[in-house]
Amino acid sequence: MRSWIIALACCGVAVSLACNRTPPAKEGEAAKPTVAFVLKTLNSPFFIEMQRGAQAEADRLGVTLVVQAAEREVDVDKQMQIIENLLQTQIRVLCVTPSGSREIVAALVKARDAKVPIVVVDTRVDPDAAAAATLQWETFIGSDNYSGGRLAGQYAVTISGGQARVGILEGVPGHETGDSRVRGFRDAIKDTPGITLVASQTANFEREQGFTVFQNMLQANPDMDLLFAASDLMALGAIEAIAVAGKTGQVRVIGFDALDDAKKAMAAGTMDASVAQFPYEMGKTAVESAVKILNGEKPPAEIMVKLEMVTKDSPIR
Repeated sequence: MRSWIIALACCGVAVSLACNRTPPAKEGEAAKPTVAFVLKTLNSPFFIEMQRGAQAEADRLGVTLVVQAAEREVDVDKQMQIIENLLQTQIRVLCVTPSGSREIVAALVKARDAKVPIVVVDTRVDPDAAAAATLQWETFIGSDNYSGGRLAGQYAVTISGGQARVGILEGVPGHETGDSRVRGFRDAIKDTPGITLVASQTANFEREQGFTVFQNMLQANPDMDLLFAASDLMALGAIEAIAVAGKTGQVRVIGFDALDDAKKAMAAGTMDASVAQFPYEMGKTAVESAVKILNGEKPPAEIMVKLEMVTKDSPIR
């Protein structure tokens, strides 16, 4: 009986050590402070690039960076669980790209109660839910998604000559990023009489769903000739659906994020444009802000990263 208890205790110690990914300090050397960065997913080039920027800045500033994410961008519960687990370790600052603007509040309240400062990146926390929980964070770092959507809409009006039958692929319902982009796009085209919005459906920021959803949209609306996708992954899936339908070159496609594959599609003539928002810079700025907080400095309440329309003829600078 006693040996069983000892074995169980040892197992508990092992699990505890495994949860804390901060490497032990060398003898005579103070441990580096640990910054946690919880992303929506690492199955997207956008967030992989954000991680690269964060890691480069962590290396430069001498802090330990722990990056974790759920498998899918829509898995809000998993992201919340990751945050709660990290709070059991020695993290000093939490950076997070919320998978659910409202749902994430419950996990962030636990960070607040644990006195772990919060840096919100890319996707805003729902202000009403935050106010109800008296939740605050140190800074928000991201781009103006509404303005990005307007850029896309204005470009759609220009390239179509004000005459188009438009489809929209939306992001995850309730996500501030996708919702704001779609709202900006709609506002930009609404006063152009020759542009008709014929379909708007979610594809959850996923390439596979972009293919399936747009294939169905195109079958239901065969005269659709312009698509705005709230992310490049959905746009790239839609381009595959357009090819399967034998309509390559007949449907203009505008995306969001300016991923490398989107730029390749522009070069190939299967995609017209995408709005760039610089995830590397977001990741870098998030860690830079976290270190300022550790040093007792107060970062600006908002740090906005630039947006840029990218086309075949005007590549990203």
